[in-house]
This record gives sequence, C-alpha cells and structure tokens, in this order.
Amino acid sequence: MMGPSHKEATLTSWWLMSTLSLQFQKNMPLDGCAPLLCDGITTYSALRHFGLDKAGLHLGVVGLGGLGQTAVKFVKAFGVKATVISTSPGKRQEAAERLGVDSFLVSRDPDQMQDAMGIMDGIIDTISEAHPLLQLIGLLKSHGKLVVVGAPLKPLELPVFPLLVGRKIVAGTCIGGIKETQEMIDFTAKHNITADIELIPMDYVNTVMERLVKADVRYRFVVDIGNTLKAA
Repeated sequence: MMGPSHKEATLTSWWLMSTLSLQFQKNMPLDGCAPLLCDGITTYSALRHFGLDKAGLHLGVVGLGGLGQTAVKFVKAFGVKATVISTSPGKRQEAAERLGVDSFLVSRDPDQMQDAMGIMDGIIDTISEAHPLLQLIGLLKSHGKLVVVGAPLKPLELPVFPLLVGRKIVAGTCIGGIKETQEMIDFTAKHNITADIELIPMDYVNTVMERLVKADVRYRFVVDIGNTLKAA
C-alpha cells in the first residue's frame, strides 16, 4: 500500500491545523489563559448552551474555586447579576472586591438561604464534593435551571417534587468543542478575562501536590515548562 503523497500530506496537515488549532490574541498572557481551556470553556459553554448569558438575568455560582471564579467573570461580562453561594464566609470580601459579585450567600446560614428563595434564574454548580441540591433548587425561580459542572465522585440526591411544582431543570455539562472554545477565547480577549494562577517551576511540582491536599491554591497552578527547560 502506498503512503500519501506530499500534496496529500500537506493538505491533511493544513486541515488539522485549521480545524483543531486555537488562536490567542497577542495581548493575552498564555499562562493566565491556559486554565481557560478547561475552566473557561466548561463554564462558558454551560452559560451559553442553557441561555444563562442574557443581560438582566440573576445567576448563582456555587463554589469559588477555579471553576467558580471563572464562571463569575463570565457572568459579569455577560451583564448578568452574580451571586456567589459558598460555605465559607471568609470568601465574601474577595468575591465582592476582586470579582465584583452583586451578592454573597453563606449556604450554611439558613436565614440567608431562606431570604433568597426563588430569586435566581439559574445556578452554575461547580462543587466536586457531595452536597445537597434541595436548597439550591429552592433558590430558583419557576422555570429556573441548575447546571452542574462539578464532578462529585459520590452520587447526589435529587429531590423530584421541587422540580415538578416549579417546572425547574437540573442538567449537567462538561467542556465544549473547538469552535466554541475559540469563541470563548475571543470573548475573554474582548473582556480581558484570564484565570487567576500561580506560575511555578517544574521542580516545585511535589510541593504543589502537598498544597493541593491542603486546598492551598488561588486558583490554578500553571507549570512554567519553557523557562524550566531553558534553565536546564
């Protein structure tokens, strides 16, 4: 069997580059953009697909880790009202001053949660641990959407009755295609959105693993492979 001709190989390479490659604007820092290929497209795709990108809506973002902080940035860029829902009261100031959220709910405070019942058009749930969904569903207006982008290892308990009486939706999504990823990259360039990272050398990776166990990261580690190789 003969192999492809030079012309065929060239055309194939061009097709792969044009179809599967992504382009970043020159003004965008690659280290701050790297996590957007995970956190960014996951949350951007969720907002776009489920129609939660319309100005004037009110969205909740559950959790303020890597996914959560990126989701908040997109929500605000879309002109949507953003409420962070967290178990950690200590994140209130950070959410308000650095991310510009409109409000903050401590999910362990029953009075705060009760006061916010039925006020949100949608919720992006970024938590990757087992957690109750009932109180989150209660925050939704009728026809509201709870979109799960976190990936808990243990199954979550889903109460059906609150969905029936409010015609509410619980859905999930993960990542997006090349075309939508490029759309997301162009959107971040326009709105100056990057991930909050800590740039580390390769020889710091073992320490990073220890810090991850302690949840000591704000919000993503990025390995500086280029400078690490130059130093070697």
